[in-house]
Amino acid sequence: MLSFRQYLDELERKGVPVNLMFESWIYAHISILRKVVDFLSSETIPYALIGGSAVALHVATKDRDEIIPTQDLDLIVNRSDLQKINDSAPKHGFKFRNAAGMDMLLFGGETKAIKGVHLVFSGEKVRPSYIMTAPHIHPDHMAVEGLAVAVIPLPDLVTMKLTSNRDKDRVHIRNMDSVGLITPDIEAHLPTVLKDRLKNIRETE
Repeated sequence: MLSFRQYLDELERKGVPVNLMFESWIYAHISILRKVVDFLSSETIPYALIGGSAVALHVATKDRDEIIPTQDLDLIVNRSDLQKINDSAPKHGFKFRNAAGMDMLLFGGETKAIKGVHLVFSGEKVRPSYIMTAPHIHPDHMAVEGLAVAVIPLPDLVTMKLTSNRDKDRVHIRNMDSVGLITPDIEAHLPTVLKDRLKNIRETE
């Protein structure tokens, strides 16, 4: 992997304007993403990147300047793979942890849950109160600084964000909508309750 200095030099070579604070976040985020992707791929464990990181990757396909930084990483995995993830995590530098009902992976000496890799289970509700379950794993594959990442398809991501509907999810919906990612076709396939949430978000911008 490129050093941060090499990463910045490569951006300059490509003519990309450099904001050091923003690029520092991108570099750190990609570093931990690379580690967890290498881990899961080497163990043949299916996954898909979800949450704010997936929003950022989809938004970047339209306008990199509109990316909203996020601190943590969220993945969908199959519950049937949880024991394998737990058992194999240490040899890849991770430790498995469950805190406040959330399963996560922490790299190295990291102890803060907010900086962990949070695991969500396919086909299950993230929270009991949610009206929709998390989707099954059938990811798109996107290239991120030379890294092939399995990423939740855009329709499923929009559905998950509208299902969660927290303040930050509404921000992410507006972010995706502002660059034209939430198309009429995606909207047409939403359940009525999620269409109503999307309409409310658009009306309260």
